[in-house]
Order: sequence, then C-alpha cells, then structure tokens
Amino acid sequence: MIPQTSILENFRDTILNEQSTEVMEFIENHLQLNNSRLSILLDSKTNVNLKSSGASSKFSGGTIKSLVDIRRLNDLKYINKHLEESNEILPEGGLFIGNIDTLQNRKERIRKNYVSPINKLIYLIDFVVNRLFPKIRFTKKVYFLITQGKNRAISEMEIYGRLYSCGFELAESKEINGLLWFTGKKIDRPAYNKEATYGPLIKLKRHGKNNELFTVYKLRTMHPFSEYLQSYIATTRGLQKGGKFKNDPRVTTAGRFFRKFWLDEIPMFVNVFNGQMKIFGVRPLSSHYLNLYPEHLKELRAKVKPGLIPPFYADLPCTLEEITESEETYLRKYIKNPFKTDCIYFVKAMKNILIKRARSN
Repeated sequence: MIPQTSILENFRDTILNEQSTEVMEFIENHLQLNNSRLSILLDSKTNVNLKSSGASSKFSGGTIKSLVDIRRLNDLKYINKHLEESNEILPEGGLFIGNIDTLQNRKERIRKNYVSPINKLIYLIDFVVNRLFPKIRFTKKVYFLITQGKNRAISEMEIYGRLYSCGFELAESKEINGLLWFTGKKIDRPAYNKEATYGPLIKLKRHGKNNELFTVYKLRTMHPFSEYLQSYIATTRGLQKGGKFKNDPRVTTAGRFFRKFWLDEIPMFVNVFNGQMKIFGVRPLSSHYLNLYPEHLKELRAKVKPGLIPPFYADLPCTLEEITESEETYLRKYIKNPFKTDCIYFVKAMKNILIKRARSN
C-alpha cells in the first residue's frame, strides 16, 4: 500500500530514514509540505505500480499536487509506465520528484573503487550486462526475467527523454550522494510511445517531398528517447557553427565517432533504394528543425526529395541563417536544372570532404 502524507513528520521521517538531509532539502524546495493532501510518497516498501494499487483512481480528484518517489528508478521494470501513471494522477503543473543512478555516476564510482585496469574490466562488464543486454532484442527477455529490471544502467539524457515523453518538463536536477535527483513538471499528456527503440538501429520520422512524413533508418548515435529533448537542448545549449546543437549531450561517445565518418547514415541507403531520398539534396528534417525555417523555404523543400549529402558540404555555411540561404540557393537551381545542379554540388562537396576534411559534428 502506498504511504500518504497524512502527517508531515511521517513524510519527513521516511525520507530521512531512506535518504539524507540534502535530499529532504531538495524535496522541500519544490513542495509545500504543510498540506497533507498535496503529496504522495513512494518509498522502499512500495512494490506495486500506481495503477495496479488503485492509486490512480483513488487520487485522480485533483487533490494530489505532487508525487515523490525516493526509490531509484533504475530498479523499476517499467519506468515509462510508472511515469505515465504518475502523469495521470497529477494535475496540470503537478510535480514528479525522483532519482536515478546515472550511467556516468556508475562509471565514476567503479573508477574510484577499483584499481586500474581492473576498474575498466568491471565497468565493461557492467556496461554490457546492465546497459546493452536490456536494450538488445535477443538478450532483453532473459535479462528482465532474471533481474526484473533492477539495477539497469541508464544515462542522464535517457531519463530526461523518458520524462519529456511522458508529459513532463525538467524543472531542476541535482547530484546528491551519488544519485541524480530531478523534478519534472506536468505540462502535457504522455506520448505513449509504443515504438521506442533502444538497439543500434533506429527509425526516425522526417519530412520529405510534399512535406510527407517518412521513416529514416540510421545507426544510433544518441541515447534512447533523445528525440523528445530537442526543445530542451535548444533552450539550454543553443546552436553551434554548422547549425547543430552546441555540445549536444545526447550524443554518445560511439555516436561521435560514427558521425565523424558518416557510419550512422549507411542505413539511409534503404531510403534511397525505396525512392524516398536521393544521393544529393537537402537533409530530411524533424518537425522541430523544420519549424525553425521560414515558410517560403519550407514550401521549396516540399517540392523535391531530400538527400544523403546536403549542400552544406558544398558551401560550408556557419550559422542557421547561412544554412537556410545555402539550401534556398541550391533548391532554386535544382528546380530549374536538376541533373546539372546535383553534379556541380556533388563535386564541390567531395572536394571539401576530401581536401578540407569537412565533417559532421
């Protein structure tokens, strides 16, 4: 049964018994604990999902303003389901407070607790077993059967992405005693993504000719659920030279290597063979990126198929404004003379890639 804050002191005592004063201060900064009907507390005794426990119907009358979960989310089998059910209970603007042992913290803890090179071997084993096995199709079922999902290795960006996909936005996050504590504010209904991918091959929705959405295939270079963080990264990081997000934390270490040599784009040849893309042309964009473009350029883009190699590599623009100007110039020339334009731009792009070492970030 889920413990409630019927008495303020019980609420505090439970948190202090299982966590620390610093955690209590973090929680108090976000909650008004002087009203016993405002919060639900989930602690180590809570072994059921919100919906199966009846909490969803019991607390759906708008009296609950916040939900505090002091368990590690790493130990929940169905993290998104838990966040979705939390969203259902909370009103607009309601708060979900939780914590996670991040992949980065686990790596640092192993590095400090063991001597080299043993620490590297232990981290590799932990990464493979608790990070890769839960995400690979052929090992996923066995992993969850044995562990019930406990002690999974989850990155900071992945938990933020899950949070946003379930209708919350990040209000604050803070490292406390080796755990990342965060507060999510309910701003929308969950996306209920039933097609979320975790493995090395991903499918992304992109705008193509006639502005139709189609599925692009790529090798994974970002943490799972990163697609839900575009607005968050745009606000907190901004754009760098080349029009991409500055120091994008969603990109993994392996992902940076893949992007440098375009290995992540090899599966997109499937889109070329399917007739959805061509070799040279403007890149297919997500809805978020496309909305950064002026309307007249959106209309131009919709007239032609997108391509694998963009005019960016021919012109090497630096800012988003320069990128849109480069694309508009290419598109207007392509509409008048498709074959000639693609040949000229392709030669320029290859020259910059081979001689000037132009690369994707």
